[in-house]
Amino acid sequence: MKKSLLKISVFCLVTTALLPIQAQANHHAGSPAKVVDVAATRAALTEAPGRSDADKARDAGRKPAEILNFLGLKSGDTAFDVLASGGWYTEALSIAVGPKGKVYAQNPAILLQLREGANDKALTARLADNRLANVVRLDEEITALSIAPGSVDVAITGLNLHDIYNSYGEQAAIGFLTAVKATLKPGGVFGVIDHVGNPDGDNNALHRMETALAVKAAESAGFTVEQGIMLANPADDHTGNVFGPDLRGKTDRFVLKLTKPE
Repeated sequence: MKKSLLKISVFCLVTTALLPIQAQANHHAGSPAKVVDVAATRAALTEAPGRSDADKARDAGRKPAEILNFLGLKSGDTAFDVLASGGWYTEALSIAVGPKGKVYAQNPAILLQLREGANDKALTARLADNRLANVVRLDEEITALSIAPGSVDVAITGLNLHDIYNSYGEQAAIGFLTAVKATLKPGGVFGVIDHVGNPDGDNNALHRMETALAVKAAESAGFTVEQGIMLANPADDHTGNVFGPDLRGKTDRFVLKLTKPE
């Protein structure tokens, strides 16, 4: 189980924290750096050579163009896919930042070993033959990153914070957020996406998290917080397991834009 396999990495994270491509899409070519356009980014993701049909099919539910626009990603940015797993967001970031940008795809050993190495195999295939030339793969713990501090414009993690918080508590979540914050430039942004849980729900079993708890942890880590609603789904009452056949890919998800102070 993912949450069990995260134990070693998160334990190291808590103890540390508690101590003091592909070629650029045409819509970016020659233009000054500005926040990626939603419609143009959707088109670039759809038309990207080599991007799988399976990846493209998930765009409708995940809304990557809207997410990256909300987070303020720009052509030429340095981006960081935190706990990247098989790299779905890694490829979206690679296309969006273009050849003048850079994307770090980070996974700890335990995520690469999950499900008989499924994430390792998927990411290896995704990056084969230098297809995403602006991506740097980092098989590293969050506590031992080779990313230069203060060098990242936009980081993102999808559906991971609940595992850390629910299994290891608030301080683990704050430690995780603090470690990512250290990689960001002043004014840099960390996007956090997760399944919404009810205050009285068994969120550990359901793989969910209360939005208020995520916001509190982010503020404790020193971020300012803005919330997006692009992945909201009022039809989800937050009582079902996110892997259920009727809910998978359709949950009510919070999107937090966490900004590091200037």
